[in-house]
Amino acid sequence: MRRFITFGFLPSCTDSGLLVLRVIAGLSLFLKHGTEKLFGFSRMAGHFPNLLHLGLFALVFATVGDGICSLLVLLGLATRWASLISFINIFAAWALVHHFLFFGRGSDHGEMIVLYLAAFLAIFIAGPGRFSLDALLLKPSAAQPAQSLPRA
Repeated sequence: MRRFITFGFLPSCTDSGLLVLRVIAGLSLFLKHGTEKLFGFSRMAGHFPNLLHLGLFALVFATVGDGICSLLVLLGLATRWASLISFINIFAAWALVHHFLFFGRGSDHGEMIVLYLAAFLAIFIAGPGRFSLDALLLKPSAAQPAQSLPRA
């Protein structure tokens, strides 16, 4: 009964879970918000909110966060930096555009924003996992011997 309740019959693989989280969060953010910013940048430039009086830089940052960093998270490349930038961008939108709305009238995006924030924060904290380009690029090659620390 214990194996049934805890799903003990399934192998536990944190790296697979991180891969699923990265792909779903990165792909959904890119498809919904990244493509509209990347392909409609000039159209959006005239009416994008002037967050913190940053002018066009606010749209550039949002485009990088939603359009480029979401793909980097999906691939697992520079994952922690990309997830941090996406997190900051989404948090700024929630705070400055949506005014932290979660309940009530006008809060139709609150739940999705919180889910995106949770996903990108979890990816930032946990890292990309073994099934990522970061892990592939940072893997020590067999040709290089491991360096030992100098002895005192």
